[in-house]
Amino acid sequence: MAAEDIATSLYDQDNFSLQVLNEGEEPDNFFWLGLGGRKAYDTEAEFMQYTRLFRCSNEKGYFTVSEKCSDFCQDDLADDDIMILDSGEQVFLWMGPRCSEVEIKLAYKSAQVYIQNLRAKQPERPRRLFLTIKGKESKRFTRCFHGWSHVRTVPS
Repeated sequence: MAAEDIATSLYDQDNFSLQVLNEGEEPDNFFWLGLGGRKAYDTEAEFMQYTRLFRCSNEKGYFTVSEKCSDFCQDDLADDDIMILDSGEQVFLWMGPRCSEVEIKLAYKSAQVYIQNLRAKQPERPRRLFLTIKGKESKRFTRCFHGWSHVRTVPS
């Protein structure tokens, strides 16, 4: 197993013991406790067929809303912009720490127009608007990104 090989190469076996655990057989007393407790797995991913990400920016001197590719990731969230994420169930307005007041106002209005348009096109899937800021993202937001990490390293 690759994980076992990596663990063996990283830790001195004279000082540490290695125990292989199969998924689903982890003991609650030390494994899950160390991770903050066992949480339920997401069992459905239907929302992914509706998920869309838009970048709201005024970096060119005028306000634009542009859709990111369908294969977006956490790195596409730009600190100096506002992003609109449609999860298929909710619409999130994500604020980067360096976004401007103009972007906030215009992105909020854009998100409202987007939701109104969705109500006309998809009345069976009404969406509500939620605000989120970098570092305070909810599970409903982060599950739309493959490999989301709350601990990020800044590229050098």
